[in-house]
Amino acid sequence: MKYWIQYVIASIVMLFSTLAAWYEGSAIRDNPWEWKYTAYFSKLLNGEITSSADLSQLDHFIYAAKFSPIYPSFIVLSLFYILILSGNLFIKSEKKRMKYFIFLCIVTFLIGAVVSDSPTIGGRYFAIIFTTLGIIHLVLAFSIYLKMKKRKRHLGDLV
Repeated sequence: MKYWIQYVIASIVMLFSTLAAWYEGSAIRDNPWEWKYTAYFSKLLNGEITSSADLSQLDHFIYAAKFSPIYPSFIVLSLFYILILSGNLFIKSEKKRMKYFIFLCIVTFLIGAVVSDSPTIGGRYFAIIFTTLGIIHLVLAFSIYLKMKKRKRHLGDLV
């Protein structure tokens, strides 16, 4: 039951943050000089962008992440909280699998930190968020490793 409450709260935070980021990112429609640098999905889908009608809804999130990063940050935090909660729930009994799962999260965060090297305020926020979460997950993976090693040593003493 405690997991479901956490899932519901994290999902509500993610849904609210998604709607807020989508709204804040709609400002890209009023800034045609940003289309060249921010409208990645529109370029992939439509080619050249000539009017705001050519913009993809996904570009709203990129614009929000670059210039209004609070709600996109909450999206990332709640998404990865759900990911870690799921990993803990489904892999809890398998400590070795949990170690690999956390290692995968660390790699994801470190890649995100490298990719988000940007001169915008959002890029700096995301670099801090990804790096901090990567360090936290590294500590979690290390603590799980130490518990496994201690338990293995303790079981070896009993035999």
